[in-house]
Amino acid sequence: MATQRDFVGYGRNVPQIQWPGGARIAVSLVVNYEEGSEYSLLDGDDHHESNNEVPSPIPSGQRDLYNESFFEYGSRVGVWRLLDMFDRHQVKSTFYCCAQALERNPELAREITAQGHEPCGHGYRWAEVHLMSREEEAEDMQKTVAAIEATTGERPLGWFTRYGPSVNTRELAVAEGGFIYDSLATNDDLPYYVTVADRPWLVIPYSFETNDARFWRGGLVSTGDFFEYLKDSFDCLYREGATHPKMMSVGLHCRITGRPSRSQAVERFIEYAKGFEGVWFARRVDIARWWLENYPA
Repeated sequence: MATQRDFVGYGRNVPQIQWPGGARIAVSLVVNYEEGSEYSLLDGDDHHESNNEVPSPIPSGQRDLYNESFFEYGSRVGVWRLLDMFDRHQVKSTFYCCAQALERNPELAREITAQGHEPCGHGYRWAEVHLMSREEEAEDMQKTVAAIEATTGERPLGWFTRYGPSVNTRELAVAEGGFIYDSLATNDDLPYYVTVADRPWLVIPYSFETNDARFWRGGLVSTGDFFEYLKDSFDCLYREGATHPKMMSVGLHCRITGRPSRSQAVERFIEYAKGFEGVWFARRVDIARWWLENYPA
């Protein structure tokens, strides 16, 4: 990804940007759509999915039927609950799409773009690209783009991987030729440029902090905890945005906040944020296009 790390960033020189309409904060809602693309013996993997979301007592070489049904809830029910919520509040989101998951739910794939949400590339399957060779990762990226375009009607313009990228991911995304940004970093509150193959490349940072995975990994107990966490993050960035507008990413999963109780934390947050002036709910591709047009490298 990079030969050196950048510990400075904008530093004291945070740019005084302007979002559309003079907004003080751009809120990016991100739905990770992965259900049906996780590790599965039925798909020829030598182990079932077992991550921090649902630690499994079942031997890795046997099917874990409860774990499988946990993922199925996200595609059968949870994603539709989130889409209905976004429609009620007239906000648009970005879907980090695993292509195989969309192929297994074509009705949902069409609905994502029909409702004006953005499909962003998230790999063909929900797999760790850092375990792939450069050639395997490039092939996976090309396969993902083709499948997402076939199922949603739109090619993805952004790229994000499971957990983290490999050292090749960003170069491959630039070389692919059709992307305009990636979200392969969590190190800032604003977009920024890096140099890849002697050209500027736009990064739209993501967040694992304001992310519903905290229900499993970060010890959150109640929906009130998650709402308060989102609210406090928003309040801080909105206050800072009075002079230096900021961006806030909210990571969601259909199998987690697509559940009835947890969905209420997200809905409360949307209602809360929409109660302020100068809040721009934006897809990541809209943020990228605005930045590229108004703040070229």
